[in-house]
This record gives sequence, structure tokens and C-alpha cells, in this order.
Amino acid sequence: MNVNVVKTVPVTYLMVVEAYRKVKQGGKAAGIDGESWTDFEKKDVERELYVIWNRMASGSYFPQAVREIEIPKKDGKTRKLGIPTIRDRIAQQVIKKYMEQRVDEHFHPNSYGYRPLKSSKEAIDQVRKNCLESDWVIDMDISKFFDEIDHELMLKAVDAMGLESWVRMYVQRWLEMKVVKADGTVQDRGNKGTPQGGVISPLLANLFLHYGLDKWLEKDYRQTKFVRYADDAVVHCKNKEEAEQILSAIKARMQEIGLRLNETKTKIVYCKDYRRKQNHEQVQFGFLGFSYQPRQIQSNGNRFMGFTAEISKDNQTKIRESIKETVNWRNTMQKIEQIAAQLDSKLRGWINYFGLYSKRNLQRTMFYLEEKLVKWLSKKHKQGIMKSVQQLQKVRLQKPGMFYHWEKGYC
Repeated sequence: MNVNVVKTVPVTYLMVVEAYRKVKQGGKAAGIDGESWTDFEKKDVERELYVIWNRMASGSYFPQAVREIEIPKKDGKTRKLGIPTIRDRIAQQVIKKYMEQRVDEHFHPNSYGYRPLKSSKEAIDQVRKNCLESDWVIDMDISKFFDEIDHELMLKAVDAMGLESWVRMYVQRWLEMKVVKADGTVQDRGNKGTPQGGVISPLLANLFLHYGLDKWLEKDYRQTKFVRYADDAVVHCKNKEEAEQILSAIKARMQEIGLRLNETKTKIVYCKDYRRKQNHEQVQFGFLGFSYQPRQIQSNGNRFMGFTAEISKDNQTKIRESIKETVNWRNTMQKIEQIAAQLDSKLRGWINYFGLYSKRNLQRTMFYLEEKLVKWLSKKHKQGIMKSVQQLQKVRLQKPGMFYHWEKGYC
């Protein structure tokens, strides 16, 4: 197969192969063509990738429409996701990596989301540190961000980074992809939005808000600290008056760039603790699955009120629901080792993430798993609860690494 043909766009066959390997690790949902990864790999994969490369390198690659699905949100509403085809995911990954290598170094250090050398853990820790230094927080919520991104401004952001015209061309094509709704109707994007669910969408979101928010805050409010993870942002202020003034300015800025804040979710929060004793209605906000609020803290034998981060109530509920649904607890024929295997990756993820800070509520959530295990043992062996508790304790002493929460002391 000849991959040395001169093309007008500097996309190589190797770039396509690497992109394929990357996106294969991601989402499994099929696009509008209904093709799954299993279907794709039944074909001659090398030839399929060659076709993608050939079209991308000649500038003749055009994406298909995205398949829209709706995911329930905790407020009862739904979040719309646009699922690209497998070929479009591969093509988007090619351009995403090419762009990332050229633009990421220009992004603001306070931007943490979907960046190669940044993480959600760093963002969470930075918010915690900022709350110790600043008394007030603006908890921002941008309404329907991915749906409302202005295409013209998005392309101006691409141009401002000095990216090549062929990159701009492909970005524009992905922005303009039509949407196939659940009932089969085809909808034009109307010069707005980038499908949440697309491989390249998080990078485009960062690029849009780099100019739309980060650089603007840096220019007009240089002394103000903020943390942004994609479209989730918090701004730290010294006093209430400053918070009110900056929030008013942010609302105006959002309007300038075709966005708006969700008035019901955006709020000014007072970081109340043993030093901060003003009265204010809002003393709690959420960020990346953590709840920041006043809590009793014990240090060196002393108890005091601190403003700290801990797993949110919503995520405690989600974990309990996942434990309930992942295992068939009515199946008394399975072994406890099988239950541990089913939950292992989930337990590791929850504990390694939510165990970053105060462990109290996470321990309480893990106790739900202990209760499920005790009840399962009781049914399996047709015995009382106390005997099942003793049996579980014996198993834990014999095999403390069987469950990850045992190994880490969350029981």
C-alpha cells in the first residue's frame, strides 16, 4: 500500500493509525450508520484507515451527520449528545492531536479540562487552595454551552492561534455537521454549537473559552483567581462587593460572545469557616463531583469549622445506585470473589478520585456495599444477619485485598 503519495494536506497515514488506536479506547455507541467497533474490525482495517487518510490528505474528507441521543440530568432535564460515526471519530482525533500540539501551550494555566498535562485532581486542589485565601466564590454555570457556541467566533479563535487554513476547513466542516434526531429528522445546526460527544469538541470548547473568558479575566481582572474545567468555572473574590461587580461583568461578557449564564445555578458563595462569620444565604458550591462547604474538621485533637471539599451527595447516591445495579444481588450461586471482580475497577476509580480529601462521607457510602454483602451472605447461607456480619469480617481478615475499599481502609 503506497502511503508516500504527495497530498495537499499534511496528514500522514501514521497519524490516522495512531488516531484509530486512541479513539478505539473510547465510547462504544454507534453513529448514524449503525456501525460498531466490532463491525468496523470485521473489515480490512488497514484499507479502511487508508481510505480515511487518502480523503483527509487530499482535503476531500466530509463528515457524516451526528446521531443525537439524550442523557438524563439530575434536574430532570436531558443533555443532548452528538455521536459521530467511527470514521469521523478517527478523523477528528487526527485534527485534535495536530491542533493540541500547537495550541495547548498557549492556554491559560488556570484552564484544566481535557488538556494533556492537566487533570481534574489539580483543578479540585487549586479551588480548595483558593478558598483558603479568598472569602467569596462566583459559581458559574453557562447555559447550554456546547449547543450555543457561535461558529463565526469559534473560527476566529482558530485563526487567532495561527492555525493553517486546512485545519480551519476541517473544523468548520465538523461545526456544520447536521444532526439526526431520535425520530429520524435531520436538523441544521444554524451556525451554533459543537456536538457534545464529538472527539474534538472539548478542545474547541477550551479554545473558545480561552478567548471568551480566560484572556478576558486576565486582562480586566488580573488579580482575580479562577479555575476552569471545560465549561465549569469558579471565580474567587476578596469580598462580596467585588464578587457582585465581577459577576455582573461576566454576564455582560457572556452576552458579547453569544452565551448566557444559567441564572438559577449561578451564584455567589461565602466560604464560611471559623474565621469567616458573616451571614450569607449561599455557603456551598459544587465542582467536579465535590461539594465545597463548611464542615467540622479535627486536627491535632482540636475540632473547628473549616471550608473543605468532600464527595457531593449526588455522587454518593450515584455510587450506591451503581453498586446496586452492577451486581445481581439475588444471585446466591455466585462467589464473593466474583462480586469483588465485578466492582473492582469502579471501587478503584471512586476511592482514588473522591478519596482525595475528607473521607468521612465516602466511608459512609462504602458502608452501603458492606450492607449489601451482609444481606447477600445471609440469603446465600440462609443465616441471620449477625452471623453474616461475622462471616464477612472473617473473610476480610483472611483476604484484606479482595475488595479495594477493604485494602484502603474504607470499612
